[in-house]
Amino acid sequence: MSAVRIGVIGVGFGARVHIPAYQSEGLDVVAVCTRHEETARAAAERFGIPNVFTGHEAMLAMDGLDAVAVVGPRELHHPMAMAALAAGKHVICEKPFTTELHHARDLWRKAEATGLTAMVAHEFRFASARARVRELVAEGYVGSLHMVRAWLVRDGKVKSRGQPYDYGSDDAKGGAGLLWSQGSHYVDCLLHWFGEVSEVSGDVFTHVAERTDPRTGEVVAATADDAFGLTLRFATGGWAHLTGSYASIAGSGSGFEVYGSEGTLVTPQAAGSPNPPAHGTLLGAKAGAKELEELPVPERLAPFTDERDDRLMPMRLLVREFLRGIETGTSPSPSFRDGYRVQQVLHAVRESSATGRTVKIPPEE
Repeated sequence: MSAVRIGVIGVGFGARVHIPAYQSEGLDVVAVCTRHEETARAAAERFGIPNVFTGHEAMLAMDGLDAVAVVGPRELHHPMAMAALAAGKHVICEKPFTTELHHARDLWRKAEATGLTAMVAHEFRFASARARVRELVAEGYVGSLHMVRAWLVRDGKVKSRGQPYDYGSDDAKGGAGLLWSQGSHYVDCLLHWFGEVSEVSGDVFTHVAERTDPRTGEVVAATADDAFGLTLRFATGGWAHLTGSYASIAGSGSGFEVYGSEGTLVTPQAAGSPNPPAHGTLLGAKAGAKELEELPVPERLAPFTDERDDRLMPMRLLVREFLRGIETGTSPSPSFRDGYRVQQVLHAVRESSATGRTVKIPPEE
């Protein structure tokens, strides 16, 4: 297969992880697009990209474009990805997938109708320890699932009181907040391991809400959450509880603990990062064991190291799946369908927090 020619919308995280991953995996990054021409030109010069655009419509109209990475503002994921599919382009879309649940469903259905390859950038499925948990669960290591305890507790990420209000990080309706930024990865991981969710309850919190309007100097309130707690029940049995906070002093870090009828699996993570390490540690114990022991993670799940950014190994493995999808005419997981199912859970948490009720997740429509 000749090199896939891809254009990247957004050069923040797009320049840190997406573009290096595509170029390392043999894709031809032929265009970058962002609202500020000087930013786009700087990225193009840095990575040797020939075409620069300030509007995605113009980029989609260029000749010789096969695929698009949507890494722009969250509230624009839907129109950008929809336009790319309508133009016949394969798509990788960043998380959170969309800011409206019906938009997520529309994108899933549009991708199915076109037959194009469409994936969501939940690259941490490919972090080695998490990938091994998926295999061991499928092999029956833990037996019937009893419960999962997952946590993401950090400090130093919340704005100080009185800092300038910023729509991108402070507005919940625009997709900001810890639940959607990092909780989306954790929810995707749980669905990937244990399948469909039948019901959700939870709460979101904004512990440090005071901001300053940069135009008037008046105090305004951020609506984006800096902490959350949620409980999921899986359709096949068992439940999971996930706690997240960026408003904790000396937060303990993050990880997963999986408990079942036959065994336990634990993926510890360092306190300093919300992201699983590319080359992670996995602990386990079978029934009758007195303590956890380190389990080997096969080299095939961590086939290389990329010193530029620890997120690049899992992202590059996701890109390999994207290329496989283009070659075979499929949308490998995490697909737009998977993105829709994650958004169902995220929206259900906010609904539960607002109403105090448990929210049922309907079977796939």
